[in-house]
Amino acid sequence: MATMVSGKPTWQQSMLRIKDPKVSVPHYEKIYGMTLLDKLDFPEMKFSLYFMASLPPGTKNVPKPGTDEAHKYLWSYSGTTLELTHNYGTEKEEGGVYHPGNGKGDGFGHIAFACDDVYKTCEELEKQGVSFKKKPNEGRMKGLAFAYDPDMYWVEIIKRGTPLEEKGYGTFTLKQTMLRVKDPKPTLEFYTKYFGMTCVSSKKFNDFSLYFLACAKPGATEADPDKPVLELTHNHGTESDESFKHNTGNEEGKKGFGHVGFLVDDVYAKCKELKDAGYKMKKEPDGGSMKGLAFALDPDGYWVEIIKRGGYDDKGTPYYLEKKSE
Repeated sequence: MATMVSGKPTWQQSMLRIKDPKVSVPHYEKIYGMTLLDKLDFPEMKFSLYFMASLPPGTKNVPKPGTDEAHKYLWSYSGTTLELTHNYGTEKEEGGVYHPGNGKGDGFGHIAFACDDVYKTCEELEKQGVSFKKKPNEGRMKGLAFAYDPDMYWVEIIKRGTPLEEKGYGTFTLKQTMLRVKDPKPTLEFYTKYFGMTCVSSKKFNDFSLYFLACAKPGATEADPDKPVLELTHNHGTESDESFKHNTGNEEGKKGFGHVGFLVDDVYAKCKELKDAGYKMKKEPDGGSMKGLAFALDPDGYWVEIIKRGGYDDKGTPYYLEKKSE
């Protein structure tokens, strides 16, 4: 079962909207070895959520998705999931439905999986019918690749720092979510000071810089092998342009990436802390019909979901519904 981690916030999800779960869920299971931890259905609001994870070695007794045990497992999970959101009816539409990012002004870049051997692994992916934006021997940066998922989101394939398959890990582990930021200083402060992340490393190039954040101890220089990093990409000069703003993935016509989400012990206290520090909310904990969860806006306007760790009831439900008037 999942280990309850109390105290500081933990990064629990990155959300992508998908056209058809009957295509995308098996894709991530078969191609990247992910496990469906839970499925949440909201028929009245016409959407379903699928939470997938790269489970660490030795994980046993994973509950059946959709059960109360799975709900409790999910909202106590100490790792990071890929949340796939399906809005009913999109599977019937022709062509692409969502914007995968990487166009002009887009903030979301990609998710990434780490493996022991990028070249060998990409050969296997190609045999399974996966298409590529960039193969590992193409372009200036050799040894990494970008594949497409069924919704044309970019999936980076990167090499692990140390081989892990011989230690029982799967071929892949979910390793990154990449977001472009206007100015790294306020964004780094937001995620490290208020959401418990640590900047474990950074890379500076002529035109851009990369910052890698993880749920790790202060001073750590790398993330745990089975934990991903939030990769913040800063293209130099955007911080000096007052009018510059990235698309966050939630604008009409640009919807695709939705948000990152964190588990906290007290949603209301965390939201008060953020508001007292001058940050804005997209949804207050008592806003809307789903009470007890919230969405803050980070310095770039990305949505950050704030969810109660362990939920509010014995089923682990991380929200409660507004009582209807008699």
